[in-house]
Amino acid sequence: MHQPAAISLLILLTITLSTTTTNAHNITRILQKNPEFSTFNHYLTLTHLAGEINRRQTITVCAVDNAAMSALIAKGLSLDTIKNVLSLHVFADYYGAKKLHQITKGSTSTATMYQATGEAPGTTGFVHITDVKGGKVQFTPEDNPSQTDVVFVKSVHEMPYNISVIQISQVLNSPEASAPTSAPDLNITSLLQRDGCKAFYDLLSTSGAIGTFTSTVEGGVTVFCPSDDAVKAFAPKYKNLTAEGKTALLLYHGVPTYNSMGMLRSSNGLMNTLATEGANKYDFTVQNDGEDVKLKTKLVTAEIKGTVVDDEPVAIYRVDKVLMPRELFKGAVVEADEPAPAPKGAKKKKAAKKGSAAEAPGPGSSDGDSDDDAADQTASSGGKVVASVVMVLFMVVALL
Repeated sequence: MHQPAAISLLILLTITLSTTTTNAHNITRILQKNPEFSTFNHYLTLTHLAGEINRRQTITVCAVDNAAMSALIAKGLSLDTIKNVLSLHVFADYYGAKKLHQITKGSTSTATMYQATGEAPGTTGFVHITDVKGGKVQFTPEDNPSQTDVVFVKSVHEMPYNISVIQISQVLNSPEASAPTSAPDLNITSLLQRDGCKAFYDLLSTSGAIGTFTSTVEGGVTVFCPSDDAVKAFAPKYKNLTAEGKTALLLYHGVPTYNSMGMLRSSNGLMNTLATEGANKYDFTVQNDGEDVKLKTKLVTAEIKGTVVDDEPVAIYRVDKVLMPRELFKGAVVEADEPAPAPKGAKKKKAAKKGSAAEAPGPGSSDGDSDDDAADQTASSGGKVVASVVMVLFMVVALL
């Protein structure tokens, strides 16, 4: 290989390597290396903020030590309120130590995850960052300008420009974020009878499948409820199912974890359902395109058309079609927008694809996923690409 061409390839691969290694992070593992943040870390997991942080590509987490967290917990706030307070400590931008000390004109304002939730009225979810005299950097909530004692302590972890974890001296005190929040309605029986889900609820009630949904509420549940029109159109196929098949179909519309609309819009991949059991996968794929979220089985593609309720730990979304698992409808015709099945003569290709990514368990694997696992999977896939790039780099270097 000519040396100029080899050098060009080496530069290209180096850029690819640097890009690949910065697309995954795991806030839980980062903070585990620092025992002084164990309480803060625990509540990020408990409130599910850890998962939302891991899904963001650019983020800054302002951690506080155990003493500061003890003062917050002593206030007796509900878990939902604590989530709002901690959301104020997560910025939707990258601020490493260097950037903090080089703020243009000495002051700026940044949006937080609390602002992004829509729970913060007006601009109360913003935090002002000021580079004050003496090298100190000060943080002040938009709705509490009198709080001037929160300052930058140190950088904990930086991965430019993906994630920055910094320590601040105190908990940011926002009257709005700290305001009591009403307890979520956990009566899924009544929730499922709202906004065009009555026909689906009637099927759940008649079959007895409603019991499985109610028993999973406290641990978190997401229901994809077909609209009344969709259930009516599907009635002939539903009647032909056995009692066991009917139950499996209905459970297929539930996921045993809470998923906000923001989480669905930021994730693509397989989800296991309440129907998943043993060798029966009963999974579907979540795909998003901007604000639109689609659920794809092997036989049908449904789209989320509205939110019935999104109040952790319960989320119910209305979809425009009944989801059809391939386990129950193996001989059904695939929708026009789905790829046609391979011809019979392509047996070898099918065998080759058995170990492909499409067959691998995704974010909803049946052995129980955590926010950490999802981030680890992303990091693992990135690591494989990195390993391949490194091998090619060595080959190029050998040719120079």
